[in-house]
Amino acid sequence: MPAFEQHAASDASHPIVPVILSGGTGTRLWPLSRESFPKQFWPLVSDRSLIQETALRAVGPGISAPVVVCNEAHRFVVAEQLRAAGIEGSRVVLEPVGRNSAPAIAAAALIIAETDPNAVLWLMAADSAISDTAALGEALCHAVAAARAGHVVTFGMQPTGPETGYGYIKTGAALPGLDGVNAIARFVEKPDAETAQAMVADGLHLWNSGMFVFTAATLLSELERHAPDVLAAVRLAVDARRTDLDFIRLGEAEFAACPNISIDYALAERTDRAVVVPAALGWSDVGSWSALWDLGEKDASGNVTVGDVMLEGAKNCYVRTDSLLTAVIGLEDAILVVTEDAVLAMHRDEAQNVKKIVERLKAARRPEASAHRRMYRPWGFYEGITKGERFQVKRIVVSPGAKLSLQKHFHRAEHWVVVEGTAIVTRDDEKVMVRENESIYLPLGCVHRLENPGRIPITLIEVQSGPYLGEDDIVRIEDTYGRG
Repeated sequence: MPAFEQHAASDASHPIVPVILSGGTGTRLWPLSRESFPKQFWPLVSDRSLIQETALRAVGPGISAPVVVCNEAHRFVVAEQLRAAGIEGSRVVLEPVGRNSAPAIAAAALIIAETDPNAVLWLMAADSAISDTAALGEALCHAVAAARAGHVVTFGMQPTGPETGYGYIKTGAALPGLDGVNAIARFVEKPDAETAQAMVADGLHLWNSGMFVFTAATLLSELERHAPDVLAAVRLAVDARRTDLDFIRLGEAEFAACPNISIDYALAERTDRAVVVPAALGWSDVGSWSALWDLGEKDASGNVTVGDVMLEGAKNCYVRTDSLLTAVIGLEDAILVVTEDAVLAMHRDEAQNVKKIVERLKAARRPEASAHRRMYRPWGFYEGITKGERFQVKRIVVSPGAKLSLQKHFHRAEHWVVVEGTAIVTRDDEKVMVRENESIYLPLGCVHRLENPGRIPITLIEVQSGPYLGEDDIVRIEDTYGRG
């Protein structure tokens, strides 16, 4: 049994509760990571997504099912990915709006404290990577002991280079009676290259991982001391919560009134209870394409490739394609990422500047800034195939047992052609079974719904025609998934 499991099992009456924050959009990993489907849901370092890897790291004796905090739009993706990873019993807390990490963590702590204020919260971002799980277990053992002694514990990662994209922690003296735990001398903002080089050289500075351990009671009492406005606003949002299917919806107006502040600024840099566990875990925040080159398995020329890639004379490149065959000749230190609707090409040293392209795309109101061609829904997904002035064609996949909302449109008619599976289609007052290679026409204004009664996914081609084809031309009359 790993060391942290032994420690957790020794106090099973107050288990460790993983709290996973899944609110980021990962703009520096555009064009793969976008608001509609950000980086934590992609398999970037293994065949599992980052959120699945995160949740599976926190499985064992004395560790309860996770509490995941995410935004409303991603709720079904989170639930499905946890289910696919075999994670049962998780609680998914929905933020109606983003308010940074401090309100999200406070909401999770308040909910957990209702049943066990002495539970140990293990706070993790959903989109980080850790390669040395044995070292993680040892570090967590030290952190849990310090948390149960009343400390706010953060993990400081041993730097492997002068990284300017991370904040740093300067370590103080070792804490007596707590193995592997140090005082914190100070927190350091993201430095310039020269400062980062000096901090790495002195051996006293660690990367700030943003991973914390504390009891629910300690966190809430320290927020009461140092950020009472945050705690008071979040408490109102938690009190106003409601349950929707398997989700916990925080009060919308109440949560929107919360200050927008990180846990570092609200608490970690203010409290006198903060301590650090130095660790070398093979940790990365997977915050850029160059980080994925660092993490990837390289060929003899230092290249990392994903997908249908052909290289000739390339060195130290990262090349990923999710669609077209991608050939690279004679490039060095390059990054090339190909998706179905966008291509990114740059020098590895420019990886931190991808967000500037995203900002320009947003300013131009380009859909590629935030949405993929494939859009996930609680019943499955759809993706655009082609679009003209008064028509568009989509591929729609509906999961077994799922169904679309009962709906109508004011501006478009639709023609559905089933190419795989068998569908039951409601069209006004009739129900029609549509099999493979059969079609059905849905005239403008008719009330309709499609459901999958079978055991395999339904795939259909949808042809829309009309003067306006926007996704907001949907009037939902009834919906299984609680959408308005």
